[in-house]
Amino acid sequence: MAIQLYNTLTRKKEEFIPLEEGKVKMYVCGPTVYNYIHIGNARPAIVFDTVRRYFEYRGYEIQYVSNFTDVDDKLIRAANQLGEDVPTIADRFIQAYFEDVSALGCKKADIHPRVMENMDNIIDFIDQLIKKGFAYESEGDVYFRTRNFDDYGKLSHQSIDDLQVGARIEVGEKKQDDMDFALWKAAKEGEIFWESPWGIGRPGWHIECSAMAKKYLGDTIDIHAGGQDLTFPHHENEIAQSEALSGKTFARYWMHNGYINIDNEKMSKSLGNFVLVHDIIKKHNPQVLRFFMLSVHYRNPINYSEELLESTKAAFDRLTTSYQNIQHRRESSTDLTNNNQEWLEKIAALQDEFIKAMDDDFNTAKAISVLFDLSKLANYYLLEKNTAVEVINKFTTQFDELFNVLGMTFESSEMLDEEIDALIEKRIQARKDRNFQLSDQIRDQLKEMNIILEDTPQGTRWKRG
Repeated sequence: MAIQLYNTLTRKKEEFIPLEEGKVKMYVCGPTVYNYIHIGNARPAIVFDTVRRYFEYRGYEIQYVSNFTDVDDKLIRAANQLGEDVPTIADRFIQAYFEDVSALGCKKADIHPRVMENMDNIIDFIDQLIKKGFAYESEGDVYFRTRNFDDYGKLSHQSIDDLQVGARIEVGEKKQDDMDFALWKAAKEGEIFWESPWGIGRPGWHIECSAMAKKYLGDTIDIHAGGQDLTFPHHENEIAQSEALSGKTFARYWMHNGYINIDNEKMSKSLGNFVLVHDIIKKHNPQVLRFFMLSVHYRNPINYSEELLESTKAAFDRLTTSYQNIQHRRESSTDLTNNNQEWLEKIAALQDEFIKAMDDDFNTAKAISVLFDLSKLANYYLLEKNTAVEVINKFTTQFDELFNVLGMTFESSEMLDEEIDALIEKRIQARKDRNFQLSDQIRDQLKEMNIILEDTPQGTRWKRG
């Protein structure tokens, strides 16, 4: 079965057919790096990292580009407030971004372009638009002539007349039409700036991605992705700029993830419900946050709360426990059973179900339900009197493989210190010696240290309380 994905441009699911067989060119809009990322930034990072991983799992070679906006109004304000320059602020929060998303299991893009490192390309892009009659200079600013691009509004499915109703000219703007948008902004006093044919200034937000996508992936790419809030005006403007310049389709498929609510309210600074990933992963396993994000289909809105995250942790722990039980059985399993093929076929059938779910517009919610089916099957298998190495190894491989597609691992990020490790070993020996009084004392001591023990047929397990 071919991969089907929902294309925002056509508003329907379509079979994914790449420009070049076996290869995918994908551009994902990254964050503006003026602060730590919030969970709204984390969702596209996780979602499209998973899309990338699945393409790789299905044998595609993928060029994955995700940018940083490292100069804009927010960065300038942050620099002024902190008494630092814009590059220093940007460098700090780019490093923080990598630390946060790495904890969430996201791989680095093949290229992470920065605006400040691509200024010549951006200026050249704008200059070519002026020469083609799609842009004009006005007192040091440069604007895109929106009405000159006939297809404007095709991504957001709005006519330019409808869009004009909500358009307005901001204070200080010198554009000829209220629908035009800025490609270059003349520098204000004290602002960071670059030299250009139109005077000193800096680029507008929308032109950045068009110029960098063209430079690193070409005039036409397979997939352009980002948060739903970017559909208009950012991605709409990207299409206008790019296709006006090249005369070619900019992106063949557009993917957008849904919004995040906090305790059933829209996340916003004004409501004071702005949740930073940097803070969440201090209190919670980052793997659980990723699992939570993928438990809902990427196009649907998702509601975040501490209670829901705790519930997700319990579900994640069930999968982890199942995997650990299988791992422990590997140490004692022998090829004594004669029903290997039946179990191997059941495992293979679940792999097919996982692929079917992910082929259907990357339905991670359904794929996770298949993982629970795999866990349930593994638990049933461990009830067998005799188990086979071949089957146990297949369960292990399948868990590892499918979890990796979703960007997760069963490896614990927490380690016991030597004192706790020694106490657990001492308790195990006490149970062997039938010294249950000592065994109970050690259990209680560990409980006070926030270590909860579970005695299972596969051995003693522990977890943080």
